[in-house]
Amino acid sequence: MAVKEKMSQAIAAPGSYEEGDITVLEGLEPVRARPGMFIGSTGPSGLHHLVWEVVDNAVDEAMAGYCSHISVTLLADGGCKVVDDGRGIPVGPHPEYPDRSAAELVLTTLHAGGKFGGSGYKVSGGLHGVGVSVVNALSKRLRLEVDRDGRRHLIEFASGGQPQGRMEVVGPAPRSRTGTTVTFWPDPQVFEETEFRAQTVVERLQMMAFLNKGLEIRFEDQRAGREQSETFRYNGGIVDYVRHLNNSKEALFKKVAAFSQQEPEQEVDVALQWNTGYYESIHSFANGIATTEGGMHEEGFKKALTNVINKYARVRNLLKDKDENLLGEDIREGLTAIIAVRLHNPQFEGQTKGKLGNVPIRSLVERATNEKLGLWLEENPREGGQIVQKAILASRARVAARQARDLTRRKSALDGAGLPGKLVDCSGRDPRESELFIVEGNSAGGSAKDARDPRTQAVLPIRGKILNVERARIDKMLKNAEIQALISAIGAGLADDFDLSKIRYHKIIILADADVDGSHIRTLLLTFFLRQMKPLVENGNVFVAQPPLYSTLVGKEKVYLKDDAAKARFLADNPQHKVEFQRLKGLGEMDFNELRDTTMDSSKRSLLQISLEQATIADEVCSVLMGEDVESRRHFIQTNAKDIRFLDI
Repeated sequence: MAVKEKMSQAIAAPGSYEEGDITVLEGLEPVRARPGMFIGSTGPSGLHHLVWEVVDNAVDEAMAGYCSHISVTLLADGGCKVVDDGRGIPVGPHPEYPDRSAAELVLTTLHAGGKFGGSGYKVSGGLHGVGVSVVNALSKRLRLEVDRDGRRHLIEFASGGQPQGRMEVVGPAPRSRTGTTVTFWPDPQVFEETEFRAQTVVERLQMMAFLNKGLEIRFEDQRAGREQSETFRYNGGIVDYVRHLNNSKEALFKKVAAFSQQEPEQEVDVALQWNTGYYESIHSFANGIATTEGGMHEEGFKKALTNVINKYARVRNLLKDKDENLLGEDIREGLTAIIAVRLHNPQFEGQTKGKLGNVPIRSLVERATNEKLGLWLEENPREGGQIVQKAILASRARVAARQARDLTRRKSALDGAGLPGKLVDCSGRDPRESELFIVEGNSAGGSAKDARDPRTQAVLPIRGKILNVERARIDKMLKNAEIQALISAIGAGLADDFDLSKIRYHKIIILADADVDGSHIRTLLLTFFLRQMKPLVENGNVFVAQPPLYSTLVGKEKVYLKDDAAKARFLADNPQHKVEFQRLKGLGEMDFNELRDTTMDSSKRSLLQISLEQATIADEVCSVLMGEDVESRRHFIQTNAKDIRFLDI
């Protein structure tokens, strides 16, 4: 019986609760019924989670020492193919299910796999045995090929993970290779969209190559008009990763500190380097899985780092007896660090594995950092002194910033509502219905004021490019008039004091021009929101209005086209169109009628939500400015690296 039929039967008689109302979902049916429980969402992040599950299995083979090459291909027909040269999933009959192969069980049964404590894997990212079976359940088709024992085995699955026959031998294994090939096509009945984003996949694969020293990972996009290929291999492992992350920044010193420590069932590798910036960038991993919410390994590292640096500063007399200890946030200012742990039985929080809960790993990381980093500082006194001096400056700036924040609060209290003078506020008082448009200059502010809906839409003109907060400490930042206006208008505080529940507008919309200056202004504003009002970005309250580059007349109606690609599509659909195209600078030069037509009308507005859920904020900023073209994105980073320090691609 189909899942939808079972679910509909369960709710057919509201108010009843009898024996027949107990629904039993069998096999992979629970995944189809509640996909969000297994992959987080059915949006872009959930779609790409399918790729991660298959790739992670291949990486587990690499961590076990049996795989040296992985390839990931986005196929022209919308599928994804992942190939590894590991041992290959076992294909013989399972001892407890003799009528089914072990490979079929892995693909069709939740909590079936080789990572539950047997001898197959010492460490792995797989915890629940649901990864590849979930991929199968949420695909309209999946093809599994296994090269093992000199033969190639094949089994295919239809929508919902239904096997189309038994696993069979289809020929010899090419060149006697071993390994697993999984090719799948996401089910459009499950996902909001089924088009993979190449840059998201590339970034993840590059990260996995950094974390697995010497592993070669190849990527190829075979989709028409998007063809590209990349190969990643890093013999320096996470040391290369730290250098890569600091590449667009100014390193405090050239050396990268690195150390490792092992115990019978767990081990840790750490690499770290400081830059001259003001923000920490700590990335932690457990068995190759990014623990974006941290966990015990991060806690152990941060605690030990604070102890080690303070102890070193005291011994070297860089901190005097009368001086207070440096805080962790002072020491971590400008720090880029990778913490990679491997352990036999990882305790992740949830299937998406965002946080690590193993208490023993905290002790291991803490001991390793205390011993090995302390030794590194003794062997590198010049670098150790630079770290301490930077932390002391950060400590002084923290005190100055606190005083500046207190002054800002007092000033706001004396000014009443504390709203900036240039803000044209909306009459409505419900933040859920209110929108704040940030525009370039007073002239753009005038057009936006005339085009807006005064009940729900507010307008805040800013003068030119705001301060680059990536290159300024908070005490200097709080003295900037444009930043003061933004803080006052949004009304929810700043940094650690930011309170999302107090925001005055649930949509903060950047309304910049389409020229280079407009792109830079958008980037600087996004940097400010990310660094000082991060919950605003994470909650999806920050938007960028997409300015059209062209307009033309179709009869008496003006049609707006976003970019050259949209113009080309329009001409292909309208080959007889003879009216000239007007190239627009962007939203800032439009009169209020054009602005209302393209942006201010909620029913027509085309906005791109900026969300940390999709890879990194750096990639989102670049996508806003330049679309999907990878080379254009890289060129932008290279030409703007001195001004925009947080781009970590």
